[in-house]
Amino acid sequence: MRGWFGVAKRWWNIRRVRWALVAVAAGAVLATGGSVASVAWLRSGAEGHIFTEAEVPEAPVALVLGTKVEADGTPSPFLTARLELAQRLFTAGKVRAILVSGDNMHADYNEPGAMRRWLVDRGVPSNKVVPDYAGFDTYDSCARAKRIFGVERLTVVTQSFHLPRAVALCRHFGIDANGVGDDTVQRYAKWRIGSTREYGASVKAAVDVISGHDPVHLGRHETGVDDALRAG
Repeated sequence: MRGWFGVAKRWWNIRRVRWALVAVAAGAVLATGGSVASVAWLRSGAEGHIFTEAEVPEAPVALVLGTKVEADGTPSPFLTARLELAQRLFTAGKVRAILVSGDNMHADYNEPGAMRRWLVDRGVPSNKVVPDYAGFDTYDSCARAKRIFGVERLTVVTQSFHLPRAVALCRHFGIDANGVGDDTVQRYAKWRIGSTREYGASVKAAVDVISGHDPVHLGRHETGVDDALRAG
């Protein structure tokens, strides 16, 4: 009997391992399928609305999405590239105001403040740069552009690998959004990391849209963009 129980136990353990491997494989397939489907959905939503810098149509507002600010308060290379692109669009008359949206969750970390300071220091009038201090992720930045700042039409500015998700989300919120992507920082390892990260971020974006949740912070309508567009 002991021998029979030993065989049965080994058989059961092997069966459990096999089921565990099947479950892991099935999970991987589902995760991959969900990621691919999410990316395809977002790219479809942005199709026809991504342009080169030279060809992008004029819009009242450029929405510059935040990313890392260094410890000394200066924009990282990725953020600097976005700001340079927005500055050129403003100088060329392709936008009349710039909404800088990023993370200011903590007092000692302020993406919008750094972005605004960089632009003003380089000649963009201060009354044309509007900070959104609660753009904690792309979903929140796009939602707040519409629901808090009342933007109806804009040009999204970010790195090109991020652009389909950003444009699709803005259009989801009812904004007539086009986008221009930066490719000047491809030499950095973060480019490959960011490109790979887009698959997971696209799944999150799809979940956010399906859930329809509010941004982390909402409030009353802010007139900053309206004021910037009226300013001479």
